[in-house]
Amino acid sequence: MLLLTSLVAMISGAAIVVPSGLTLNPSDPAAALAAVGRQVGLHLTELAFDVLGWLALTAAGLVMAARSAEALRPYTVTLAGGLLAAAGLAGLLHDAGNLALTQLAAGPAVPAAATVAMAVLLTAKWGVNLAGLLWVAATVAGAVGIPMPAGLRITGVIAALSGLAGVALPWTTGTDGPTAALEQAGYALHLPIMLWYAVLGRRYLRRQKPAPEIAVPHDATEPPDAMHT
Repeated sequence: MLLLTSLVAMISGAAIVVPSGLTLNPSDPAAALAAVGRQVGLHLTELAFDVLGWLALTAAGLVMAARSAEALRPYTVTLAGGLLAAAGLAGLLHDAGNLALTQLAAGPAVPAAATVAMAVLLTAKWGVNLAGLLWVAATVAGAVGIPMPAGLRITGVIAALSGLAGVALPWTTGTDGPTAALEQAGYALHLPIMLWYAVLGRRYLRRQKPAPEIAVPHDATEPPDAMHT
């Protein structure tokens, strides 16, 4: 349920950000402040979805690590859960930066605001890049150690390669930083990882079956009242 909640919350946040032009770019901090200032309510709504998504991912990683004793390779599953929780925490750091930017946009206009906004945005962007890298590592560890069919295992590795390409995109721009289009491409490259975890979450849910009730044999030679004595 935590994995599925994370997927729905993050996709909901992205569905708000992309069409509204709230993909904030550190190379133009003044424009980022203006965009947030015009749509503060929408930006906070998107942040709420994003925080919920990263929190659910963190919790899912912790639960996965706690239940690792049930797996064939417990240490690998513990590693996967720990990396997944770390990715969630890095994502929350990214959201903290975006929340700070919201406060800057709502405050009085001062000459230093754009400089501070650029520093906050850069920290937030590299925070989410770190989250993506940890998510990729967690996916590889999970595909290796979590019991699952071979097809799902191979799909996990392919999804991790797609996510790794998304993590590498910002590094190709040097000190200029990614454009809004490049950042959206990075989101799209991480989508296979999100969908893979959704399939994994659904698989976990389908495995949770209620335990059958145990019928107590009734001795016909014993009177019913004696059973309760």
